[in-house]
Amino acid sequence: MPFIDADGTPINVEIEGKADAPVLVFSNSLGTNLHMWDEQAKALAGRFRVVRYDQRGHGKSGVPDGVYSIERLSRDVIAILDALEIRRAHFCGLSMGGMTGMWLACNAPDRLEKLVLANTAPRSQNPDLWNARIRTVRAKGVAALADTAINVWFTKEFREREPQKIAWVREMFSATPTQGYIGCCGGIRDMDQRWALSQIRLPTLIIAGRHDNATPLSASEFIASRIAGSELTVLDAAHISNVEQPARFTATLEEFLLQG
Repeated sequence: MPFIDADGTPINVEIEGKADAPVLVFSNSLGTNLHMWDEQAKALAGRFRVVRYDQRGHGKSGVPDGVYSIERLSRDVIAILDALEIRRAHFCGLSMGGMTGMWLACNAPDRLEKLVLANTAPRSQNPDLWNARIRTVRAKGVAALADTAINVWFTKEFREREPQKIAWVREMFSATPTQGYIGCCGGIRDMDQRWALSQIRLPTLIIAGRHDNATPLSASEFIASRIAGSELTVLDAAHISNVEQPARFTATLEEFLLQG
């Protein structure tokens, strides 16, 4: 469980699988940590060298002051690859992790093999929403948004069927450091990667949730329309689709990474 320095900020990293296997990097969403990928890591560590990390401001990673731009979050990934002496890796990011993946694919494509963008968008739909969220968290803490997040992240059917998983995600969300959450909110608020998407030439899989109201299907369809040759898969899930539909998500991901 090494910590890797990214321009003075320690980034928490976990590595599983054989050292000589193809590398697969997982990048977490806002308000979670590397454990959101537990089921995927368990299933795929036999075929891949799985590298998971806590995005800055989350989990056990450092929590510097200020806004964390998407470029800054993405350069943390490059720092991880450099420190681990990994030349190229597959990359799978969900929501904020997908935003990180888009930047990497546009600005450091030589470091990636295949790209998976799950439940994500290239631009914030409503910057004022992020400013309101920042004000709430400053005044009341991250836990004040837990109910809202859970209701958006998962369908009603899943929330009722899997109360233990919901409690686990709620605990993970509420433990997110206040400044870490705010710093990432600012980065998402200020992001617009729409016009860069057509530069992406990597094999790309886009995974969407049919019931996702945070990054709706239309956002995934837009991404797919801009990345030539990309594939779009829609799961019967809301925003955190890898937790709501872990078997389908993992099978779709594995099939894409192993093909061709």
